[in-house]
Amino acid sequence: MTEQRADSPDAQRAPATDMSLLGIYLNDHLAGATAGTARVRYLLRSCGGSPLADALAPVAAEIADDRTSLLHFMRRLDVPVRRYKVYAGRAAEQVGRLKSNGSLVRRSPLSTLWELEALALGVEGKLAGWETLRDLAAADERLDRRQLDELIERARRQHATLEALRHKQVEVAFRQA
Repeated sequence: MTEQRADSPDAQRAPATDMSLLGIYLNDHLAGATAGTARVRYLLRSCGGSPLADALAPVAAEIADDRTSLLHFMRRLDVPVRRYKVYAGRAAEQVGRLKSNGSLVRRSPLSTLWELEALALGVEGKLAGWETLRDLAAADERLDRRQLDELIERARRQHATLEALRHKQVEVAFRQA
């Protein structure tokens, strides 16, 4: 058995990424991105014409763009899209609309609060996904570090915006008429 020198190219090479597990991971994030995109569009329609909708519209556009960015990374990494996970993300978002909100026939202020919380949690998950890809970019030139840095920063801004909107909605949701 031959011993590798510490400065040999084989000793310096980073361990290979398990693309099978990365594919599962990215498809799970795609399911979440699909649900998040549908959720934010639904919230925009529900609050149309309000100051909340005006503040949320740019975030909604970015969330949709981020889903497209994820698909771009998946293509660059040759990770196939698992359609059943995309459909599961859509279904999960629609089932989430069935939650109890204290009102049977009309939209409750609690619905908006819950949706803002769900979006904020989704953006946190997206941020973790971008950070994971950024970590992997050190060993994989198919991952654009600068683009990932921008996506990470954008997710942080989105989260801050959603949290500010959520705090405002707390006052609306629990104010007695």
